[in-house]
Amino acid sequence: MKASGRHAEESSPENPESPESPVSLWRNGDFLRFWLGETLSLLGTQVTNLALPLTAITAFDAGDEQVGVLRFLQLVPYLGLALVFGVWVDRARRRRIMLAANLVRMILLALVPVMYWTGTLSLVRLLVIACAVGVASVLFDVSWMSYVPTLVRDPRHYVEAGAKMGMSSSAADVAGPGLAGVLIGALTAPVALIVDAFSYLVSLVSLLLIRTPEPRPQPPSVQRHWPTELRDGLRWVLKNPILRWLALIGFCCNFSMVTVWTMFLLYGARDLHLGSTALGGIFATASVGGLIGAAVSREVIRRFRLGRVYLVAQSALLLGPIPIVLATGPRPVMVAMFVLSFFVTYLGLGVAGVVIVSLRQAGTPQSMMGRMTAVFRTLLFGGGALGGLSAGLLSGRIGAQGALTVAAFGSAAVLIPLFLSPVSGLHGLPSAPEEPIAVAAD
Repeated sequence: MKASGRHAEESSPENPESPESPVSLWRNGDFLRFWLGETLSLLGTQVTNLALPLTAITAFDAGDEQVGVLRFLQLVPYLGLALVFGVWVDRARRRRIMLAANLVRMILLALVPVMYWTGTLSLVRLLVIACAVGVASVLFDVSWMSYVPTLVRDPRHYVEAGAKMGMSSSAADVAGPGLAGVLIGALTAPVALIVDAFSYLVSLVSLLLIRTPEPRPQPPSVQRHWPTELRDGLRWVLKNPILRWLALIGFCCNFSMVTVWTMFLLYGARDLHLGSTALGGIFATASVGGLIGAAVSREVIRRFRLGRVYLVAQSALLLGPIPIVLATGPRPVMVAMFVLSFFVTYLGLGVAGVVIVSLRQAGTPQSMMGRMTAVFRTLLFGGGALGGLSAGLLSGRIGAQGALTVAAFGSAAVLIPLFLSPVSGLHGLPSAPEEPIAVAAD
């Protein structure tokens, strides 16, 4: 979805724009409907990300290890199911899958406040719901990136689509934590989850209103088996040096971000006694960096080499945790350092995210898109799941502040493979790949 060293509109000269292709995605009603629904869904997800662990902490007095397990269960389905779901997504129409996934998430999250009101909510049930929501999220996340090209149609609009989706994610990062803090303070953490349930309802409606026909995936010319197709997806990513390094660095970055986020939540809530409103305010203020990053990404990519933009953005993300470790002195000074840390992290993420998604879409044929996405989701969210679990376990052993120091220096160490990555040397987007030739199943 990223532009080359030249203008985004010039990134695919061999694929002239079709007469029916819109001049801009602002004129593509179906993409705008999808974008709106996904934006509100992402906003609701931010509420859940803060409300679920705070529900465990406030309602059940969960310890560091239990909070780490909760975060792990939210993300661990990506480790076991993303690849399997990726094969399925490449065989089916994606919109139907996304509708089912959002319906499941809406119902599960609505159950939490209902069970809380009726006195039937327990920590074990909360952990089960968190894991089940994670399973549905895997299915949706593997599907939506493969579905967007159906709505966008012209590859020259991939950069614009990526920037818009990136801005949605960053805007949710900005507004979500603050909204979550206010809602949790006013309604309690379990009840605040109803906001996320409502956001999935809006997303359901927006998907139902889309009228662009989604073609049925073409059947393979030879009989295929799930293990064969799954292996093909792995090979596609791991044999491509650009995709392989994107996945490797992405795993490390997600491990770092989720580790630091979880540790900071424990550190702020337990050691510094920051309330939910204060924690939400820190994340909301800092997340302006992500919004800025996504907003300027197209212009930055137009002006500078793609690889250099990726290198600088990822470096900012990896060095972002350092100010948390250095934060000392009066409470306002420490809070300012926390905001600076997450601001730099989100700024790098906002730019890097557009570059990464663009490279993945530009370097993958449509028939492999679901499996490619599944491989990345497995590694990226697998890194996040392990990061959440490690955060809880390490904080329980040496304290959240000491664990943050270990995580910050570990994150900075990833700069070495980042500099060695061939992605950092790219001038622009690679040329569109050819569809892989089907091979008979074993």
